Amino acid sequence: MADRLSAREAVALLADDFTELGHPTRKPSPDGPLGWPGYGAARARAAERTGERESVVCGTASVEGTRAVVVAFEFGFLGGSLGERTGDRLVAAYAHARAHRLPVVPLVATGGSRMQEGMLALTQLQRVARESALTREAGLPQIAVVRDPTTGGGWATLGAGADVILALPGAQVGFAGSRVRPADADPAAYTAEAQVTAGAADALVRPEELRGTLGRWLRLLTRPSSAPVPPPPALGRADLPATGWDAVRRARAPERPRATAYLDAFLTSRVTISGDRCGGTDPDGMLCGFGEHQGRTVAYAAQTGAATRPAGYRTAARLVRLADRLGVPVLTLVDTPGAANDAEAERQGAGPAIADLFGAVAAARTPVTTLVVGEGGSGGALALAAPGNTWATPDSYFSVIAPELAAAILKRPPEEAESTADRLRVRPQDLVELGVVRGVVEAAGREEERPAD
Repeated sequence: MADRLSAREAVALLADDFTELGHPTRKPSPDGPLGWPGYGAARARAAERTGERESVVCGTASVEGTRAVVVAFEFGFLGGSLGERTGDRLVAAYAHARAHRLPVVPLVATGGSRMQEGMLALTQLQRVARESALTREAGLPQIAVVRDPTTGGGWATLGAGADVILALPGAQVGFAGSRVRPADADPAAYTAEAQVTAGAADALVRPEELRGTLGRWLRLLTRPSSAPVPPPPALGRADLPATGWDAVRRARAPERPRATAYLDAFLTSRVTISGDRCGGTDPDGMLCGFGEHQGRTVAYAAQTGAATRPAGYRTAARLVRLADRLGVPVLTLVDTPGAANDAEAERQGAGPAIADLFGAVAAARTPVTTLVVGEGGSGGALALAAPGNTWATPDSYFSVIAPELAAAILKRPPEEAESTADRLRVRPQDLVELGVVRGVVEAAGREEERPAD
């Protein structure tokens, strides 16, 4: 159900010990910078009705034990619209966050820029965008909660520009407000649910779960660490494959442990990011988010055993870059027969998406650890692998190409795929000997690295 709380009620729903920040002063003008007839009177009525003097309330608060700067929009004040004084408050709030090393939590409910202030109102979006960029550069997370409604420039800056976006079910969320859309527009496209489906927001969170969910996000994203993540212990078979084809068959076995099993065993308090912010998601091919391992925050990007789609690669790149900015170590799990190669994947930009992930991993300053837990199919798998810090499980393989495809390219009969697998040297122990992986992990309590056979 859509959120209709006031700004202070929204803050009280998720935070304790709210302390309002001081407000910058601007020389008053009765009807605003444009002299808009009746604007001053409308502001006075809005102030009397809401008890606020502007459309945002800014302060610091504790969310499940983590202090943050909270920016709450008051929709009852001229539709939560942004004007010059709104911009002044937002700039001051972001500056306070950077000065005190605090994350920023916008609770957005706005119809957009205030038309009674014309272009001076619209340019506040540039000021907000600048403050958000400076806050990202400072390595501080921004977690937006989009309420009802979140439209116009407020969605396109404080909402969609945040690192993580949580949406309240039933909220109207979209760049175009209800009064400026085409008459035949599908209203379902302008909802929180649609934005999550399209990869523009990360999750729907019910109001009663918001405090706990936001608290977990803030706790996990505000704990940097410089040490690399150890590779998780193996969960499947302990013995090494005898042949290359044996390695391939074992990696493809349906009963083999998959990404979810490894994440469940290795991480607690997991939260997920979803979507590439370009209109796509790949929930069946790539799992991304943050979790806790032995008291440390770990970012993860994990392939699930399916062919990875372009949106999956872009979401993983987004995850790696966010972790890098926040100083959080990354764990990647490789398990895919390869990148999706259908026509739709090409139309969605498979090549650029894979290149983007290669670039994100290569440029990461935060340590990245990779474990190959199943199939390592060509460049679609290698894009997720950490150079110099990749490990393998006994029931995995890594190959430049699938043995069947290699045989076909070499114009050999299908029955030669098995011997081709041996020639490709795809077994975990082969990969150690070749220097492609550092070692073969074993089950918990045993040595993490096997010598090459």
